[in-house]
Amino acid sequence: MEPKRIQAPLTDEVMISLKSGDNVLISGVIYTARDAAHKKLVELMDKGESLPIDLNGQIIYYVGPTPAKPGQAIGSAGPTTSGRMDAYTLRMLEKGMKACIGKGLRSQAVKDALQKHKGVYLAAVGGAGALLSKKIKKSEVVAYPELGPEAIRRLEVEDFPATVINDTCGNDLYEEGAKKYAR
Repeated sequence: MEPKRIQAPLTDEVMISLKSGDNVLISGVIYTARDAAHKKLVELMDKGESLPIDLNGQIIYYVGPTPAKPGQAIGSAGPTTSGRMDAYTLRMLEKGMKACIGKGLRSQAVKDALQKHKGVYLAAVGGAGALLSKKIKKSEVVAYPELGPEAIRRLEVEDFPATVINDTCGNDLYEEGAKKYAR
């Protein structure tokens, strides 16, 4: 099956059209954030202060890229383990985030929140950071430069590959896959 092409930022209509198991190619603007950046964003939310980025319709990629080599937009940019962001994901979805990209399982609370807020969880291939970086055309730090690789970056991507793991209907590709092989 051909991958679905999606343009970031995302709409509810696009989110509803995506089903677990769908392969997607993302083009447009996405943002990076890991644990430390998520903690800072949620602290700002708790204080009622404005965020350094507008989360409406956005995709957050859980990545801490390596430094770019000369002539490259970014260094190796493979996904990090998503479960570490579970404590912050509900708040991010409440602020308008529509999708997150990482690797590994998500908690039931995150899956429920994705359903409630019409969001999806996407997986990128771990260990393929050098290949994924070729789909990133531009990278700039937009918040928290003091966090180094964990700073929030604005990425311009073209045909960035990912797979829908958790969709807006509560489906989970990891659970579906395991059931196929259960005895």
